Amino acid sequence: MLNDFIQTIPKAELHLHIEGTLEPELMFELAQRNGVKLNYKSMEEIRKAYNFSNLQDFLDVYYAGASVLQKEEDFYDLTWAYLEKARSQNVLHTEIMFDPQTHTHRGVDFSTVIEGIHAAMKDAEKRLGISSVLILSFLRHLNEENAFEILHIALPYKQWIMAVGLDSSEVGNPPSKFKNVFQEAKELGFKLTAHAGEEGPPEYVWEALDLLNVERIDHGNRSLEDKRLTLKIAKQKIPLTVCPLSNLQLKVVKDLKEHPLKKMISKGLFVTVNSDDPAYFGGYINENFLQISNALNLTKEDIFLLAQNSFRASFLDEDRKNELLKKTEEFNPN
Repeated sequence: MLNDFIQTIPKAELHLHIEGTLEPELMFELAQRNGVKLNYKSMEEIRKAYNFSNLQDFLDVYYAGASVLQKEEDFYDLTWAYLEKARSQNVLHTEIMFDPQTHTHRGVDFSTVIEGIHAAMKDAEKRLGISSVLILSFLRHLNEENAFEILHIALPYKQWIMAVGLDSSEVGNPPSKFKNVFQEAKELGFKLTAHAGEEGPPEYVWEALDLLNVERIDHGNRSLEDKRLTLKIAKQKIPLTVCPLSNLQLKVVKDLKEHPLKKMISKGLFVTVNSDDPAYFGGYINENFLQISNALNLTKEDIFLLAQNSFRASFLDEDRKNELLKKTEEFNPN
């Protein structure tokens, strides 16, 4: 059965916001622990609020939920819960994005955030056998000066951070707004990725590639609207970290049957499947694989390709990539 194949095949997750893994149960537990008053009276009320019509609707709830994260142990508990869930779905490696400005802007020290997350990552590697790296994401609705500030605050922890990224409200906040901070991040030795082409136009993907010099595009759905861009992405093997259930929940697509994933595969694009903000979008990585497979009639060959792509597109060194790719070989349907 395809369901069993999806559950058991080894995979990596490359597009995951740790703040977006905050399940209502943990949100209530942390609110109580930290004396934070929520605008929701019950978990059912929170789940009703998860009916989004666009990216901004989601972000409003997302930032409200983040208010319960205040202490190092909160960030540890959040990260541990995600890593335990991911490992149960046979994720062997994950690249975790975090939004430090969401926390520093409300008075939480950068050190509190990263030390809690990092401690859970190290414990999960030892106890669960799942490797992980951190991606510091700049909030694009803030200005570049804020991004520079958080980059400099992060430098004492540089050995814990693999890459920088760009997320939050896309429309009206083009990648070009952050050209200088990405240039400095590259000079400092960070890997580079950016959200582009989710709600924003193909021009944003061009900017991310040509001005920010990113190695990976998060989402990238709207790249298909530009033939020249599609050819460039295919030819240069630029990974796209696609998030089907996120796209459905945020109305990027009206129905998963309209999702461009199958078209991306057919055009030879280097595409991966991820969960984005699973607590808010109704599913972790296996749920994304299952639902998109059912909607688009994906085959075992498609799933095998996507799983292999997830390791190849990661920021891991070649030895670790090859080690993990070998684990997928027994699932090769051919």
